[in-house]
Amino acid sequence: MPTLGGDTQRRLRRIGGGGFFCKMLMLMLVAAATLRLCLLARAQPLCRNHMVRTGKVFHIRQQIQGDPLYFSSMRPHLIKHPCKKNVALYLGRQIFFTTDNFKSSLLPLSIPASMKVGTPELTSAHIADSVLVLVVNQKVYIYDYEANSWNTSLGIERPVSHVSGDNCCYSGHPFCVDMSNSVFAYLYGDQISQTTVYFSNTRGYKFQKFAYERQPELVGSLGGTFYFHSLSQVGLLLIDQGKARFGYSEHPLNSSFGLPFDYNGTLGILITPGQKGILIFWFEKSLLVSRNSGQLVYPVHVREGPNTLYSSISEANITIHSVAANEYELAVLTQENNLYYGSLGILSSSLIKFAGQNIWSQNAALMFTDVGRVEILTPIPDLMFPAFDFQKCSVNIQAILMDPQLQVDVCKAELLEGEFDNKMYTIDMNSKLELTALMIPRPGMSLIPLAMVSNPHSLGLQAIIYEDGYTYDGNTKHRLNISLKQQHHWGRADPNFTSSIKRPTGSTITLDIANKEISCVDLKPLTAFISVGCDQEKKIIIQNEISACQNNILDPVGLQDNYSYVIERDAYDPNFQGQKANEDLVVEYEYEKLGCPSLVYWNNPWKPVVELWREDKFQEVIETEFVLLEVHGLFTYTYSLTAQTALCKAQPQNWTTILGTAGDRRPFAWDRENYVSCHDPDNEAPLRWPNVPYQILGGPTANKVIFDQRNGIYIFYISIVDPHYSYCHLETTFSIYVYGAFPRSVILAEVTIIPLVVVMLLSVWLAYAIPKLLRTEKGVKFKGFWVHLCTSPPAPRHLRRLRWERGSPDPRRDAGEKPPLHLRWRTFWGVERRDSGLLRTVGLPGSAPEAQHPGGAEGPLRRCRRGPSSTSSLSLLSPGPDATELTVS
Repeated sequence: MPTLGGDTQRRLRRIGGGGFFCKMLMLMLVAAATLRLCLLARAQPLCRNHMVRTGKVFHIRQQIQGDPLYFSSMRPHLIKHPCKKNVALYLGRQIFFTTDNFKSSLLPLSIPASMKVGTPELTSAHIADSVLVLVVNQKVYIYDYEANSWNTSLGIERPVSHVSGDNCCYSGHPFCVDMSNSVFAYLYGDQISQTTVYFSNTRGYKFQKFAYERQPELVGSLGGTFYFHSLSQVGLLLIDQGKARFGYSEHPLNSSFGLPFDYNGTLGILITPGQKGILIFWFEKSLLVSRNSGQLVYPVHVREGPNTLYSSISEANITIHSVAANEYELAVLTQENNLYYGSLGILSSSLIKFAGQNIWSQNAALMFTDVGRVEILTPIPDLMFPAFDFQKCSVNIQAILMDPQLQVDVCKAELLEGEFDNKMYTIDMNSKLELTALMIPRPGMSLIPLAMVSNPHSLGLQAIIYEDGYTYDGNTKHRLNISLKQQHHWGRADPNFTSSIKRPTGSTITLDIANKEISCVDLKPLTAFISVGCDQEKKIIIQNEISACQNNILDPVGLQDNYSYVIERDAYDPNFQGQKANEDLVVEYEYEKLGCPSLVYWNNPWKPVVELWREDKFQEVIETEFVLLEVHGLFTYTYSLTAQTALCKAQPQNWTTILGTAGDRRPFAWDRENYVSCHDPDNEAPLRWPNVPYQILGGPTANKVIFDQRNGIYIFYISIVDPHYSYCHLETTFSIYVYGAFPRSVILAEVTIIPLVVVMLLSVWLAYAIPKLLRTEKGVKFKGFWVHLCTSPPAPRHLRRLRWERGSPDPRRDAGEKPPLHLRWRTFWGVERRDSGLLRTVGLPGSAPEAQHPGGAEGPLRRCRRGPSSTSSLSLLSPGPDATELTVS
């Protein structure tokens, strides 16, 4: 036990003289020295071994069925399923597959003899969801461990040596499912300009050739093909003259390559889980890392002791035996019986050497069982049983880092948390996402938070940090607000930097502390995966304010009772080409799907009102471009605009051209992926037929649907085709009822219209010609003839009015003389009329007629005047101041 020196004892005697205080101080010093020794002793064992041995109590010998597989590499490798933590595959001299994290003895994995693989040499493996994708003897085989079935992959025509893929742990999302189903197969070392790469979106069951646009131009051999979901790119590793670099498939990275790096030996490539774009390249004397999917690759530094730092593995003169990594950590087992640990930080990566222990063996492999937990696994054969046991050596990283000899700084952060951690979000076109996080440093410490996206070509961010109060201990709380939206809509990036807005992409957002120490094992970065694509919660609904049921045109009870209707053969085409069918069509109405039809008057131009809903909440009325198609082939409608009146600059698309190239997708193949606007200046299709109907509704035009004179139900398919509105295929079906059209006449319109027009023109001509002819001499005689023929001698019935008007008394009247007359005569057609006993007149209007007083007396007229032309009258005035007016009508 350590003892106190003489100087210390003399100082204590001078202070307290051997009293109680002196004894307490001595005990504290002894305890501190003892604790230091205990820590040193505790730091000696790196891990404690324990053996896993199960199922061998009863002497029941299990037999290996089929051909046992073995790994072609001399270095063992262990593949962990990132989502199912207990599923793992050990690759070595024997292959072991476990679903309980090697907690039981296992038989080596074998392939059935019926597969006839020949040499059962395994060169590559990948766990895709619930199946193992294995390359055995240059062919791909699928083992479904849940169904315990084997299959041979289809579609691969040439030899392959490797497969690659990734797993997404955000279950249920279609984007995530597509990631897990994607698998590449290729032949390592083949000339890249001539090699064939195969791609599968069915977890390896069926492959097809992958077309890389610039592949014939590439020089070198193929080092690998990978789908970098964090960058939304397919990457090809090119090896040429000891250098390697990545080529990418999509804009904007397809026009250049990643920076070259040294390629020594055959590098194993490890894609870390979590879609963060971190790649690890390793060989016996090389360890490289990339944080941006291979665009930049640099060596990992090695730290041995507080003052020794090597720039690479080769400089540290160590030989790598096995490598393991999870989302945030890296572990390396060397042949020198050393374990190295490092953090995959957001800025730099370095390894720290732990104390040595006899942990290495030829069959040992590393794996992470949890954050800060590393396990060294070694299969142990059993002479009595074919099943192998497993020796495990578990390492607690946090406990090792507390060793004072390592001189690791204390973590400066107390807390880093956010609700978005380990979640998946979707940003649709023109959408935005807001995230928040909380950071609390240790007292007196300063932290540098750093937010980063893995795909800055499609996703942009803006972060704001501010103080948000204090903890109970007086520490300052810092709040971070992160805004995310498409890089296109930030307006800060060059168009040559951003990816195509029409293509769905993905990116990972990571929030970490830039100056974080390696001792912050439990303070993991906050990550979330952002799908820049379709928001599955969106849907479209057709507005139905006035339905046929509300107006008692259709009965909702009858519609639900197996209602059916007939479409005439002259009104539909089952091939959607506008040709008449051979027979009538009976349609069963689906009320549960369609509801009651909307009511539309046939003679009113019509356009449906389309509403956007998300999570059963109304968002907006959609005004962008969409198309309609009657699902049963009805063609009794057209459109109000043509290509010319819609102001198209190029020939617009229509259903005929779309169906001609639809293939298996017909008939409803028109969507945002194949729509090309005729108003797009980049559309170079010439406008050859300007009078064809313009079949796109919405958008910049006022196009509407015009129905023929036909009543009945129409069931329409509607699709939003604007590629800049949403990444979703927004489509649905709905029904309308067209009413108000009278039945068509059985008599042709030409039969009635042409005679009617002839009669009207003839009447107009007669109204002009007859009066003109009657003014001639022959016309007068003709009129007189018909008047004499149609009238009788007594004329009083023709006299409509006879009025005598007398003025003041006339002396001549008192003397018995006859007073002068004032005669007004109305004539018809200028025919002579006589009124027997009252008036005799000869001549036409305008002549000087003779007037006779009542009783037959005659007398001359002093003045003759023709009345207004509108009345065809004649006025006869007698002289004298006391005029008498006689009016005959």
